[in-house]
Amino acid sequence: MAKKKTKIKTKKKPKFKAPSFKLSNQQKLVFGSLLIILGLLLFIAFLSFFFTGKADQSTLSEFTSRNVETQNWLSKSGAWLSDFFIQRGFGVASFIFSGLIFLSGVYVLLNLKKSKLRKHWFWGTCIVIWLSILFGFFAHKNDLLGGTIGFEINSFLQDYIGKIGVILLLVFGLITYLATRFKMTVESFRKVFKKAKKELSEEIEDFKEEFIPLDNDLTAEAEEIKSALEMSLENTATTTNNTSATNNEEKDFKVEVSKKEPELEPAVEMEVEQVAEEISETDNLANKLVEDFGQFDPTLELGKYQFPTLDLLKKYDTEGITINQEELEENKNRIVETLNNYKIGIASIKATIGPTVTLYEIVPEAGVRISKIKNLEDDIALSLSALGIRIIAPIPGKGTIGIEVPNKNSTIVSMRSVIASQKFQKSEMQLPIAFGKTISNETFVVDLAKMPHMLMAGATGQGKSVGLNAVLTSLLYKKHPAEVKFVLVDPKKVELTLFNKIERHYLAKLPDSEDAIITDNTKVINTLNSLCIEMDNRYELLKNALCRNIAEYNAKFKARKLNPNDGHQFLPYIVLVVDEFADLIMTAGKEVETPIARLAQLARAIGIHLIIATQRPSVNVITGIIKANFPARIAFRVTSKIDSRTILDNSGADQLIGRGDMLYTQGNEVVRIQCAFVDTPEVEKIVDFIGAQKAYPDAHLLPEYVGEESGTSLDNNIEDRDKLFREAAEIIVTAQQGSASLLQRKLKLGYNRAGRLIDQLEAAGIVGGFEGSKARQVLVPDLVALDQLLSNESL
Repeated sequence: MAKKKTKIKTKKKPKFKAPSFKLSNQQKLVFGSLLIILGLLLFIAFLSFFFTGKADQSTLSEFTSRNVETQNWLSKSGAWLSDFFIQRGFGVASFIFSGLIFLSGVYVLLNLKKSKLRKHWFWGTCIVIWLSILFGFFAHKNDLLGGTIGFEINSFLQDYIGKIGVILLLVFGLITYLATRFKMTVESFRKVFKKAKKELSEEIEDFKEEFIPLDNDLTAEAEEIKSALEMSLENTATTTNNTSATNNEEKDFKVEVSKKEPELEPAVEMEVEQVAEEISETDNLANKLVEDFGQFDPTLELGKYQFPTLDLLKKYDTEGITINQEELEENKNRIVETLNNYKIGIASIKATIGPTVTLYEIVPEAGVRISKIKNLEDDIALSLSALGIRIIAPIPGKGTIGIEVPNKNSTIVSMRSVIASQKFQKSEMQLPIAFGKTISNETFVVDLAKMPHMLMAGATGQGKSVGLNAVLTSLLYKKHPAEVKFVLVDPKKVELTLFNKIERHYLAKLPDSEDAIITDNTKVINTLNSLCIEMDNRYELLKNALCRNIAEYNAKFKARKLNPNDGHQFLPYIVLVVDEFADLIMTAGKEVETPIARLAQLARAIGIHLIIATQRPSVNVITGIIKANFPARIAFRVTSKIDSRTILDNSGADQLIGRGDMLYTQGNEVVRIQCAFVDTPEVEKIVDFIGAQKAYPDAHLLPEYVGEESGTSLDNNIEDRDKLFREAAEIIVTAQQGSASLLQRKLKLGYNRAGRLIDQLEAAGIVGGFEGSKARQVLVPDLVALDQLLSNESL
């Protein structure tokens, strides 16, 4: 029955298809010409109205009568339209409407982008209204300037805010228009005033230079006449004294002039010119595109997508830390007593209570060796009658020794509590993951993009699947479907099947695959190799864009500096999750390990991140290559110290208490965390909430991968050959190397087409069969033999 319902739904889909209003080239020619002619007719009618409007007033009421003649240059239609727009409408500003209609015809005729036309209409209409109010205010007795609308709006506004209020409102409208349309700021106005002030000061300086020297000459002549009179009055003085007096006066005069000259000279201002940095043509184009359309937003296709709400996650009554003072005191006394039995004194002890474990930090007395306390791990566990005592000697960054003791009554760390925390909500990480809470009850959030890959291991039933669900839930609550895609591998076929419901939102799969959750080992191999192709393609895009990582590339693409016509596109992060890695290694071995190792080594920069989980952390599963490329590791409870060292390169995972108790390391210190608990019904609610929303037409498709061995069964059909067959054959024969990668480089092809060409060349007998990692053998020695082979085929 369910299948029939889905078939009925698919039949009904075409009924809701939106109609297409796209015009053909012929329709654009007709419609554009009509608008241009209409704009010209309106302009002629409006212009004629200023000469013939009064004479035509009496004829407007007899519009239908053919006996009445009008003076307007467009006869009755022109008289009626001009009266409607100018007399009864917006006055002189109505000319703008004729210009807008004319411009619309040009845009349709030349097939220009309509977004700018919409802006022209919006701002043009705003200018018409503003001019109508302005003319109506200053020429309210003349209806032709402001029109009836301008007059009525003025009357209404003046009744409530007066003439001063109307003036200020008009000024405010002008400022708003300049700031919004032309991006004017206070700094722009300031520059205009500075420029005017500078020009005014230059004019004043020119005036001073023209008139002040004349004043100085007059002053000098007056001083000379004064000195001559003084000299004539001193007749009793000797000639020598007169001469000396005259010299002294001249000297005094010179000094005085030299003192006044700096005051008369205008101050010289130095102008510092800042040379703007050169901007390339691509940057100019990108900046203009961003200014017109804004930055590219990859989330617009699902613009109404809503993130899951916190109400979908369960809130437990047992949440929160409860302090049991009796338990703390009892554990403290037993620790002190046990250490005293071995003659180890304690200077101080401090307790930090966590959700499932309490950390006792002790400071031993001077002279006590740390290794002595470390060797007492089992004795302390025996005295406390507790499971999983873990001693940290010493605690990194502190001068203390830590003893982790499980609480008798542990509290649940819910997924809701860590998702709702400010540390997660306000995080600016690329791929934030909220694992749970530490011993100090702090929410532990890490960035998967910086790990960059994660290895998760632990015994059966200790919390691996819950940990994977916590990772996926964190990303679903933080990232939009356009920003991240999941490739889910589930050999057990039951752990990740719930996420099938968000296939068209968040999942990625191969083009020919029906289910997005990969359970078949053969499809796993094809998917991993497909991710390697995706990795190579992305690196090619980064190379062409001159970027080093996916963050720089996406930022450049959002700023419209990369052309989609060149193959560029927004790149979402891809997270590969493998639930049971040991099963894949047992069944496929190197076929799985090789692509995973290659992805782990190279895929970090282009946004492909791996999360691998296994319940058998042995050295033949977690090999040296895997460990070397997975610095971030999570260990749930294991059964032996050997397994703990295999995962963490350190002991401690064998002392965990289970139920989500885990150790996390990223190459430095080991952090103990209580993993957040997210149950299956909670995950089901989340995926139902997302799955019910509008989705993409299909899941994110990975590049197609065809195994090399599949080419031997192709028929040698000449008609079905690729157009580049002969060119590819010449390249292969010339290089004497039969590989698809060579054709990719030389002919700039994708992997799929290059693989098909290799298959066709094998069918034609030009290259040999598949030989594993080696290049195929070239069976044709030179181009002469190739021409002879192909000519024989045509015969």
